[in-house]
Amino acid sequence: MPLSSLCIFCGANKGTDSIYIDTAQSVGHYLATHDHRIVYGAGSVGLMGVVADAALAAGGEVIGVIPGFLKEKEVDHKGLTEIIVTETMHTRKASMAELSDGFIALPGGFGTLDELAEILTWAQLGLHKNPIGLLNVKGYFDHLIAFLDHSVSEGFLRQENRDILQVADDLPTLLKKMAAYEAPDVEKWLDKDRL
Repeated sequence: MPLSSLCIFCGANKGTDSIYIDTAQSVGHYLATHDHRIVYGAGSVGLMGVVADAALAAGGEVIGVIPGFLKEKEVDHKGLTEIIVTETMHTRKASMAELSDGFIALPGGFGTLDELAEILTWAQLGLHKNPIGLLNVKGYFDHLIAFLDHSVSEGFLRQENRDILQVADDLPTLLKKMAAYEAPDVEKWLDKDRL
């Protein structure tokens, strides 16, 4: 699957360990120098800003999508290739999805988890067939991965839907997994025997 346009979900903070900043910089640089357009939430702060700055410095194309109320708070990046202003957070996520061939989550907080959970749910329901990756920097997402596996063992998540989320510790490996991804049969998202 070609991944010419990748949506990046990540924190509006930089975290407490420099590895998060270093990784965000390398992600932005790698994607830009390997001809991947970046779509993200348009922020100038945190890991969001780091990814965008690194990609732009490497000559990459970076599209930001931001709701008007956040733009008014002056947190939007001023040097992007393009900025799209939406009415709400909901329309922001829909716009980001429409512009992207795949999605990658880096470390972040509630906003990152919200974006990741929604795009996973859309994939489970068959609303899109694009790959979704989790870049597990310094084991940041270990507990989330364990939770998803626990959800499978407890009967709340089917294994084929758990497998929608591709996980790796480094970006090249993650991109290879995403390129080989095949979407599950949407008829199987619900286990009718357990209703």
